Amino acid sequence: MFVVSRGVAFGRKAALVTVAGNSLGIYLQVVLVAAGLGVIVERSIAVFTAVKLLGAAYLVWLGVQAIRQRRSAALALEATKTSDTQRSFFVDGVVVGVANPKAIVFFAAILPQFVEPTGAPAGAQMLVLGMVFVVIALISDGVWGLVAGTARDWFVRSPRRLERMSVTGGLVMVGLGLRLALSGRSD
Repeated sequence: MFVVSRGVAFGRKAALVTVAGNSLGIYLQVVLVAAGLGVIVERSIAVFTAVKLLGAAYLVWLGVQAIRQRRSAALALEATKTSDTQRSFFVDGVVVGVANPKAIVFFAAILPQFVEPTGAPAGAQMLVLGMVFVVIALISDGVWGLVAGTARDWFVRSPRRLERMSVTGGLVMVGLGLRLALSGRSD
């Protein structure tokens, strides 16, 4: 949903840059799990809650920013072409990806089950398995970002429509952040 809202609000390029950042953030979680740190997040309610609330707060902040800047949404199309803005979209994607506590718990619970004890070192196997997940997510999220960015072209033709869509995208991000903050662990 984060990528879709970015695609609709800022276009295809912004969505794809966000996907790339998010994929890097998710892979950083894979690296943490492969290094053994994922177990800490999985087993410590305090650490899990801290990561969850940090990620939720960041999503809410991004959503509020989108709502506050809705009037300049029509100008955002030009702004997305600057390297500073692209870097910002990438960093936002990394932060959202790395601050997703459910993903690290998922990786900590699933990846070790597929490690072959007589094979390569467990950490190396988990890095490869995690990369498979990231590549699939990169392709899937990229397609959703392209579709959402293409839909944006229709919204650009009407500043009022674009403004409403920016607010909707912001509300989606706020909703995702609140849902994350209020969600519990499934264990």
